[in-house]
Amino acid sequence: MASQLVEKYMRTEHLPHIWCPGCGNGVIMHAVVRAIDKLELDKNKVCIVSGIGCSSRAAGYLDFNTIHTTHGRALAFATGIKLAKPELEVVVIAGDGDIAAIGGNHLIHAARRNVGMTVVVINNNIYGMTGGQYSPATPAGEFGTTAPYGNIDRPFDIAALAAGAGASFTARGTVYNPAQITSCIQKGILHKGFSLIECISVCPVYYGRKNKKGSVIDMIKWQRDNSIPVEKAGKLPPEELKGKIVTGVLSQATYPEYTEEYAKIIEKVSGGINYEQA
Repeated sequence: MASQLVEKYMRTEHLPHIWCPGCGNGVIMHAVVRAIDKLELDKNKVCIVSGIGCSSRAAGYLDFNTIHTTHGRALAFATGIKLAKPELEVVVIAGDGDIAAIGGNHLIHAARRNVGMTVVVINNNIYGMTGGQYSPATPAGEFGTTAPYGNIDRPFDIAALAAGAGASFTARGTVYNPAQITSCIQKGILHKGFSLIECISVCPVYYGRKNKKGSVIDMIKWQRDNSIPVEKAGKLPPEELKGKIVTGVLSQATYPEYTEEYAKIIEKVSGGINYEQA
């Protein structure tokens, strides 16, 4: 039951959360918790890392080893944690602006190194916490407080960006289908290497209202009507995929995992000496 998950995995003294009514962040945080619970991971062996933004408040609500870092630097901190404690399951929760704008350089290098972590990107197409500025994921032509006449930038495909940089696992889901998000996060955690799960969320206050997207229900119904499973998408021409959300496991490959390769260097340099016992 959801109430049991709350008691088991959340810092109830910090509830209720600060997110706006209808925000998808709670749905995605719940999916993270369900994935961890289904995998029966030891809470003491899980570390949740976040940066700055609406999505990053999740680290304060979740009762694991957690660290709320600086804007755009969640992956840098997560890399350090994984190198220091490779036995930990490191899960990063970040927003589209946090991960793909100021944190974009960290994203491509953590992906190419194939650092063993799971990155849950909450993509709501906007900077929510700081007032509705357009983000690297805001669709062209849409409005934000910093794009009053419409955004002229082409948006990033965050999952494709990560895959192109070398991420060995990428997936995508929507808050319309939280079970799919949970499944993708489970698969990402089980995968050895850098995993990124892009979760398409909704921001009814800053993005939805500014762009006349209707109610929260309207926004979620739009996700339902415009999502295409990756298996079906592969059989469609590009023109039919325009404006659609392709969901499921998007890419998966096997590369050497960074912390394991780093441990080999330490072993080689130290000549087999165990400094913890020396």
